[in-house]
Amino acid sequence: MNLAIIQARVGSTRLPFKMMLSLHGKPIIEWVVRRVQNSKLLDKIVVAIPDTKKDKILKNYLEKLGIEVFQGSENNVLERFYFASKKYNPKNIIRICADNPLICSNEIDNLIKFFSKNKCDYAYNHIPKNNLYPDGLGAEITTFDNLQKMYNEVTEDKHKEHCMSYIVENPDKFSIKTFNPTKELQYPNLKFDIDTIDDYIYLSSKNFDIDIKAKELINLFKEEK
Repeated sequence: MNLAIIQARVGSTRLPFKMMLSLHGKPIIEWVVRRVQNSKLLDKIVVAIPDTKKDKILKNYLEKLGIEVFQGSENNVLERFYFASKKYNPKNIIRICADNPLICSNEIDNLIKFFSKNKCDYAYNHIPKNNLYPDGLGAEITTFDNLQKMYNEVTEDKHKEHCMSYIVENPDKFSIKTFNPTKELQYPNLKFDIDTIDDYIYLSSKNFDIDIKAKELINLFKEEK
């Protein structure tokens, strides 16, 4: 079973309540969820959010969309992921950051295919690190066994807050792999995630709808860089 966990919260320090900011008429969180739902290889999608008063607005909106929500620790994201996934007994965990409103379902599927064909503990295509992907089209994947191992072993707060960082920072303990997209998507200089108000303005500057394909997105933005 391939379980996607979308990590979201309203308490961003750099851009508060960005999950509910409108991107061409729909909240950013809806862009993420709707685009992830187009994946053909995901068996289950859960949005894992903090169990706080301020995140109720996010929970209520997601439930109106018919999306399953798990609420857990605000700061210990590793714990939140572990308990969000435990009841489903999945084989693989696909971490999706809700900062990526233009995530591509096809690239999620390509990641899952790559992980199933290449022996490794962790694979990624969400950032242009040792690959030619744009920033914000893909995701991260590991096994539930690795997630459980981290939950039982991790002690540092930084690895609890950034739930895949323990793997990334310990390549001697885990096999880590990535890969390149097709040639038409090889634009590692492009950034499609939203961290700041400038990122939000940048993505809002051109007209496109929630169903835009990755190739069309690249063609729309590539000349600006």
